[in-house]
Amino acid sequence: MSDEADRHLDALPGERVASYALTGRRDTDYYGVFADVDDEDRAAWDRARAFVDEVGERMQHAWDTATYPLDLVRRMGELDLFVDGIDHPELTRITPLGAGLVTMEISRGDGSLGTAHAVQGGLALRTLALFGSPAQQERWLRPLAAGEVLGAFALTEPDHGSDSVSLETVARREGDEWVLRGAKKWIGNGASGGITFVWARVDDEGDELHGAVRCFLVEQDRPGYTGTVIAGKASLRGIHQAHVALRDVRLPADAVLEGTRSFRDASTVLYATRSGVAWSALGHATACYEAAVTYAGERMQFGRPLARSQMVQERLAQMLDELTAMQLYCRRLADLETSGGLRPTQASLAKYHNTRAARRIAQIARDLLGGNGILLENGVMQHMTDIEAIHTYEGTESVQALLLGRDITGVGAFA
Repeated sequence: MSDEADRHLDALPGERVASYALTGRRDTDYYGVFADVDDEDRAAWDRARAFVDEVGERMQHAWDTATYPLDLVRRMGELDLFVDGIDHPELTRITPLGAGLVTMEISRGDGSLGTAHAVQGGLALRTLALFGSPAQQERWLRPLAAGEVLGAFALTEPDHGSDSVSLETVARREGDEWVLRGAKKWIGNGASGGITFVWARVDDEGDELHGAVRCFLVEQDRPGYTGTVIAGKASLRGIHQAHVALRDVRLPADAVLEGTRSFRDASTVLYATRSGVAWSALGHATACYEAAVTYAGERMQFGRPLARSQMVQERLAQMLDELTAMQLYCRRLADLETSGGLRPTQASLAKYHNTRAARRIAQIARDLLGGNGILLENGVMQHMTDIEAIHTYEGTESVQALLLGRDITGVGAFA
């Protein structure tokens, strides 16, 4: 029996439809923005599509219970979904467009998985690929890409979010060892038993880089490393993010990533993932819009489907307007990155626009679904709350506005 028949079986008076199937894909692309994707990129996109279709119900349960299914993170590695357009001879090469479509699709399925994907690939794997020594890459690159080892990126601190350049975690030299001391917060995979790329300030007056920010590869079973899962989240509940305490963690001299010399290196990683946030917002918004379109066609009120209401059609048109603009932003980002012409503030503008637009689309979709909009099974409320997290991370709305304002006027206004 079909799902449609199941939903109408033994209908009682007042309950013609017992539930709605709103999480299916409608492949919305009104302007054909992604019609010319090449075969290799489409293959990666198709793997992501098949993956999220396979795990959708399980991730709804994980979100509801605030559990983190690490086997699904590893499954993304098996499907080679972490490479994120990173240019490295040991990694499968896909274009920035292909990487963006994978990010979009995973977030369309589930925001927690989208964040796990961003942490493992966009942050941890990219950090190692860009700045790790040959020995570090030989040991860790393939295991990270394959999801065999989970990776974390530890920059944000409890006292330093938007002003992360002011980080206070320190790395001092003692003989032939580094000793790390400090705290980090909101660290995805930071308590998952893998490795953490910790950004710290060198505290060694005899070192030429005294005071500079460098990155250190820390195995999470090192004495002094404690990752505590942050409880009570109302967003991204299906991924564990950690408060990390570094209490005199001793590391060998070669634990430092030799390519990191300043905070600018951390920014290089963040610029790339900022583009990813724009794509992730597009995935969330697509899910909300498509749920609303499906619901409008199925939901009967006042003797007719919602889709026959002028007000509903106007709202759907407004959502499509926003969604198409988001797609155009993302496509242009990918084209600029492919040509080597993408500037950091262009990524900021895309992130600024797309997370704001995703918020608006989610709000309209939730309102259009009425009471059914708050049910997890219908997807919209889960996406709506997850959008709140991506609206903040990789730089808040205010920080993006200040970056853009400085670029527009030539005057910094951060203080």
